[in-house]
Formats: sequence, structure tokens, C-alpha cells
Amino acid sequence: MKIKHLLFLALCITVIGSCKKENNNNVPNTPVDIYIYTNNPSFVNLSVVGGWVYVTGGIRGILVYRKSTSEFMAYDRNCTYQPDQPCATVVMENTNISATDTCCHSRFSIYDGTVYQGPASVPLKAYATSFDGSVLHIYN
Repeated sequence: MKIKHLLFLALCITVIGSCKKENNNNVPNTPVDIYIYTNNPSFVNLSVVGGWVYVTGGIRGILVYRKSTSEFMAYDRNCTYQPDQPCATVVMENTNISATDTCCHSRFSIYDGTVYQGPASVPLKAYATSFDGSVLHIYN
């Protein structure tokens, strides 16, 4: 009987500890509901596959990347590693295929938000997108 209680206690501690660690790496939630008219000259970079722009929204701005003719990716520019740090802002690299945090220097793929190089271990926070051929909707 005591062994069952000890195993249950150990399991509870493991679950609670792992949840706490994950929560420390998350970017805070904020409402996002943005419409981008891709024929607007301000967004000319989004007219080609591989193009990207920064837009206002999210926590520290949003990085929008055109993945294909019909698919866009939108990521919060707040790094997932110590997101409360004032300098934890993700910027595009010259390669146009990855972004780097200006504070911890973690690197992320803009194709899917995954981590290339730590210390971050959690992908960039992605927002949902839909595209009707001329209007891009970014939302959560």
C-alpha cells in the first residue's frame, strides 16, 4: 500500500514539475485579428513565395512569411526563451530562411517556427492564417 502511494506521489511531482517548466517558456496570449491586403504596396514583399514582412500585433510584432502561393506563416516576434526579457525580440536573418532572437541568439526556422539553435527549446508562437487570393487574415 505504501509503495502505491509513493509511486502516485512521484508521478504527481513529475507532472507538476514538467507543466511548470513548459509554462515558463510560453509567450503570453494576446488577441490577434489582422487583415492584410496583399495588393497594398506596403506588403509588396508578400507577393512572392519566400517574401516576408513585419506587422504590428501580437506581443512584440508579427513576422509574416509567404510559404507558398496559397500559404502564409505568422509568428509572434517574442522569443520563446525567457519571453519576459525586454530584448527577447526575433528578427529576420540575411538568409531569409531563419530568424534570430536579439537577446539569447536562439535561431528559428521561418518555414515552420522550429528551433535551429538554442537555448530556446520551444518553437515560435504561430498564429492561424487564411488567404483568399488577395486578403490574408491572421488570427488566434
